[in-house]
Amino acid sequence: MSDKRKTLSSFDEMEKYIEEIEALANELVASAFPEGPSWNTETCCLHALSNVFITPREVIVTADLPNIEPETVKVEAVDENLIEITAKMKKKVRFADLGVCHRQGEFSFLRCKGRINVAIDAENMTISCEEGILEVRFPRKKMHKIE
Repeated sequence: MSDKRKTLSSFDEMEKYIEEIEALANELVASAFPEGPSWNTETCCLHALSNVFITPREVIVTADLPNIEPETVKVEAVDENLIEITAKMKKKVRFADLGVCHRQGEFSFLRCKGRINVAIDAENMTISCEEGILEVRFPRKKMHKIE
């Protein structure tokens, strides 16, 4: 009877170690890929690469948006520190087109979000798109000096 208890407790110990290893692996994956996958099959959307550059006078957001219909580009302020850029693609892209055979789905939109940690004037932004690179320039709001 005592042998049976040792066996069960050994399995319990192994299960505990496996759970700890799974938790550590999940933490490692979450820290390596904080944004999650670069697609969303529910919204048929690929996540575009983007960059936010802050200068003393303006904030410049660039996004890699190849194969888009320029008239469908939308730049929206989600809140005061987050903007979202979306655009419809000229041609749908499937997982198979990307060399992925074990998943199904197709994408017709590109989307990216950019966090901006300074006050911007979203009403006076300028947008340009050349060779698949979108550039959005936001003037910075003037901060009043406190005396």
